[in-house]
Amino acid sequence: CICYTLTEPRLGGEVYNLDYYIKKAKDLEAMGADSICIKDMAGLMAPYDAYQLVKALKANVKPLIHLHSHFTSGMSPMTHLKAVEAGVDIVDTCVTPYAYRTSHAALEPLVMALLGTNRDTGFDIKALADINEILEKEVMPKYKHLLDDTKVSLIDINVLLHQTPGGMLSNLVNQLREMDSLDKIGQVYKELPRVRKELGQIPLVTPTSQIVGTQTVNNVLFDTKEERYKMISGQVKDLCYGLYGKTSVPIDPEVQKKALKGYPRGEEPITCRPAQVLEPELEKAKQEIKDLAKNDEDLLLYALFPVTGKKFLKQKYGLEEMSDVLKPVSLEDVKKQDALIKKAKAGELMEKPCFEKTENTRIFNVFVDGECFEVGVEEQGGEPSISHVAPAAGISSPSRTSAPEASPAAPKAPVQVKPEPGPVKQDAEKTGSASDTGTPVTAPMPGMVIRHEKQVGDAVEEGETVVVIEAMKMENALPAPKTGTVSAIHFDTGDAVAKGDVLAVID
Repeated sequence: CICYTLTEPRLGGEVYNLDYYIKKAKDLEAMGADSICIKDMAGLMAPYDAYQLVKALKANVKPLIHLHSHFTSGMSPMTHLKAVEAGVDIVDTCVTPYAYRTSHAALEPLVMALLGTNRDTGFDIKALADINEILEKEVMPKYKHLLDDTKVSLIDINVLLHQTPGGMLSNLVNQLREMDSLDKIGQVYKELPRVRKELGQIPLVTPTSQIVGTQTVNNVLFDTKEERYKMISGQVKDLCYGLYGKTSVPIDPEVQKKALKGYPRGEEPITCRPAQVLEPELEKAKQEIKDLAKNDEDLLLYALFPVTGKKFLKQKYGLEEMSDVLKPVSLEDVKKQDALIKKAKAGELMEKPCFEKTENTRIFNVFVDGECFEVGVEEQGGEPSISHVAPAAGISSPSRTSAPEASPAAPKAPVQVKPEPGPVKQDAEKTGSASDTGTPVTAPMPGMVIRHEKQVGDAVEEGETVVVIEAMKMENALPAPKTGTVSAIHFDTGDAVAKGDVLAVID
């Protein structure tokens, strides 16, 4: 696979030009590849660039040429057609319900465009229509709640400017939304090309797209005028060390030096294959995950993502409750939701106006589960007016009393119950308590605790890592704000944390 990326608006420039892609294709052919996929993950490939590239590859290498282009920019249907004219062997598409936006172009229009030509696909358009019908009526409604319909347009032309792939773009938006900083998306787009250049102009494809994207967000949110790259993710450090291989152009020396300061594997980047510096981990993973992994796929998942992978496997095999968002929705639930939406549009869910109290209103104090409610009852068939007063101190259950005698008119003023305020229950273990008088280590962003570098009672130097959290698949080491001793840790490994949560305290 060759990841298609650009530094210019079109194919060319000093890095990602035609010679670059031909050389990569020849390297893959020499390794024994039977087919070579051009992966256009951001939908940046223009139709005439596709024609030029496919023609050149077919002339220089023998393996089948496979084009994988996303629809994001809107160009992929035209790109497919020009690639077919140039002799491409395989193109990736989607059936219509799953096509467009940041997915692939639809299959059916291409089938009809090539019908009766020397590149006829052989697909039966009627059979495809039947498949679409099943997906539209029986499958897609169950996932409608996951559809991102915040934009009317199917095309995102901004990708032609910031060159951000769809998956990376959605992650950036989600990350900023979780941090209540979605208003900074413009700054992120502006910073992204700069960060990418400093990190060696790497192609923006998983996982490097997430590495560049998350670091860009960190820069926008945490950098100051005096200091850039104030919070560097663990994966950026790995990239600067060389664990992701050689970048297309050298990484900025200043950024590399800062990233590798105190790096556990060493402060000098490697020049060998990354595999030569990695220790075998599979046997260790087998011992740790034990019977939870049912096959090699489960084992690899855990080895790659120890915390989130283990959590996923527990949910997969029913050992842990799955969140409501991830649970499947039945067609019956979809029908109920549609009916509710229909009522809302018809105005049938509008709250009815509350009646004004009259001289016939009678006031009662009602105790329910330790709480007192003031209830007004209209004698002439009016609706009750209920207001919550306050918890009743010391009331475990209401005692049975005789009903009040009827009175011809309401009292001039209702009886007010003013119980003494009860204690407010707080989860001190998770959020910190009044006894935590030291300096807190707080979460700068939402995420998940993946490991503690220090435990309660450990001495720590200022700047030394105390806890590591994972946010958007990237590891972020949180340093000690001062020299001292860890006096409290409020979250366990695997716990989800919100921005501002106190993770540890240092005295």
